[in-house]
Amino acid sequence: MHSRKYIGYSQFLVGAALAAMLPAQLLAQSGDTGESETEPADPVIIVTGEGLAETPATPAYATQIIERDRLVSTGSGRIEDALSSVAGFQQFRRSDSRSANPSAQGVTLRALGGNASSRAAVLLDGVPMADPFFGFIPFTAIAPERLASARVTRGGGSGPFGAGALAGTIELTSADAATLGRFGGHAYVNDRGETEAAAHLAGDLGEGFGVVSGRWDRGKGFFTTPEADRVSATARARFDSYSLQARGVAPLTDTVELQARVLVYDDRRTLRFDGADSSSSGQDASLRLIGRGDWQFDALAYLQARNFTNVVISSTRFVPVLDQRNTPSTGIGGKFEIRPPVGDRKVLRIGTDYRSSDGELYEVALSAFTGNVTERRNAGGTNTDLGVFVEDDLLLGPLTLTAGARLDRYTIRNGFFAATDANGVTLREFAYDDRAGWEESFRGGFVFEAGGGFRLRGAAYTGLRLPTLNELYRPFVVFPVTTNANAALDNERLEGFEAGIDFRPDETVDLSLTAFDNRVVGAIANVTLDRVTRQRQNIDRIRARGIEGSAGLGFGALRFDGSIAYTDAEARQTGADFDGNRPAQTPQWAGSATLSYRFGQRGLLAATLRHVGKQFEDDLETDILPAATTIDAFAELPLTRMVSLVLRGENLTDEDVVTRNQGGSIDYAAPRTVWAGIKLGM
Repeated sequence: MHSRKYIGYSQFLVGAALAAMLPAQLLAQSGDTGESETEPADPVIIVTGEGLAETPATPAYATQIIERDRLVSTGSGRIEDALSSVAGFQQFRRSDSRSANPSAQGVTLRALGGNASSRAAVLLDGVPMADPFFGFIPFTAIAPERLASARVTRGGGSGPFGAGALAGTIELTSADAATLGRFGGHAYVNDRGETEAAAHLAGDLGEGFGVVSGRWDRGKGFFTTPEADRVSATARARFDSYSLQARGVAPLTDTVELQARVLVYDDRRTLRFDGADSSSSGQDASLRLIGRGDWQFDALAYLQARNFTNVVISSTRFVPVLDQRNTPSTGIGGKFEIRPPVGDRKVLRIGTDYRSSDGELYEVALSAFTGNVTERRNAGGTNTDLGVFVEDDLLLGPLTLTAGARLDRYTIRNGFFAATDANGVTLREFAYDDRAGWEESFRGGFVFEAGGGFRLRGAAYTGLRLPTLNELYRPFVVFPVTTNANAALDNERLEGFEAGIDFRPDETVDLSLTAFDNRVVGAIANVTLDRVTRQRQNIDRIRARGIEGSAGLGFGALRFDGSIAYTDAEARQTGADFDGNRPAQTPQWAGSATLSYRFGQRGLLAATLRHVGKQFEDDLETDILPAATTIDAFAELPLTRMVSLVLRGENLTDEDVVTRNQGGSIDYAAPRTVWAGIKLGM
């Protein structure tokens, strides 16, 4: 039943978004009426393809912007690698999207970790990208070459889609046709014979533009298992993924533009053993209206159809023991924000947003000895959140004040779990009580322009995150450890404050320092029950205190960009064995430094040094993930006006970066990898 609904949504959303581009184009072209030249000149129409401008108080919160040049010049060519240039950005594991299980790719900031769900909101052109069921981010669907910039805001928020932005917000903005050029692409190959290919076409839609783009990554992968531990069933981390996107932007009037986007992706990986295959796929569509008149507004609607599969292989008998064969989910949502004209000294934002996440899992447990079905499981539910928000910025000369409030009505409903034997006889069946409630959030801050390039800022905030369907209803296995779901999980609550100073005397110097104290009350963590069993539980709190610094220095064609974070984080639960320990998978120190040199119009040489401190695999601090330091490099050498030679290097010192350590069973991240290829563009 759910699968038919999933297919129907997929067909509907793709058709609806593509159809929406046509009337926009016709409206944009309707200005030619054949009237005489004495008619008044039409107003100049400027189409940006972006959202509304940031408000004056945006710098009150710790924000770092990654421009396009840095997004597309990493050693790996992956968006998560580019985002790692912001110290404190973290996935649950150190692997990237070629060798991690997709469900482990939740995103957080400021060491507010503990499990694999995202505690930071990731928005692509205003649309939340987190998987409706799991909460992970489908990084393979987000090609960095399609983007204009990424803005990373650390700390909680109560604005649009504020429910879920517990640790911060990552806002990705797509590049327009002028930035991309009429056509372009690249084809690279590495020293293992793996390939990365991408291309785009851009053209006019009346007075707007349209872009169609695609990317395909595939390869045999590397061995994540140390050589001494490999067996005949050990497999390379094979990967094969594609992402296709169509985006159109067209003016409806001289102040209103329509933006439409369709995204289709598929991602298949193998991890550790032959047959340990996973897949993640999706079809997303969104429509957005931006008004830039006296009454500015941002209206957005989106629909997401996602799926996930995974096969668990026994690490002792090397046969399938669990087939998570189907996990269809649907995300539906939207927002409306309006900024009324209230004078030059104020910016007022009023709005509402809505998100619904609906999904089910279908999985089959298998005997490791006979291969027979021992249990069939089906579980799922629906989470919704309806929020209203208001935020006001007040400009008082060099001082800008901001205050915002948000009220969320959430529901957790239709939750169930059912297990049958191979013959369909019910073994266990639970129908969980529906829950609903109201949660309020607040934030406020200031920015003071002190003169001489100095700026002082401070902020305080609260926030909210609902448990995901995955956390509530789906157990998972990283053999031999089973982590059980918990349908009784409560919401997480954030309380935090920060203060900082920025120094920007001119365009060549950008220095920033922030001190923060954040606390997640009722944090959801994977709590160890015994040697092979964990359960998701709300613990008393996770507290993270620390300092973040960033630097951008330009010396003509030479530039330095760096970021560093020190975080003292601890998980607290009275009477628990882990009370006072660091949350799982969270380092104390993280830093990144990039030195780049530009020559000509497109020539670029860049090297990046990245360090991640020691982490612990689990909440009991039993197994250690040692600190790791890597060096990446990138070179773009123009050959002609339209063709460049690109050379890339990952982990050039061949550091052993441990991503998993469960009782001595270890996985590694990517070894030294060298890429070469051709880039086209105009």
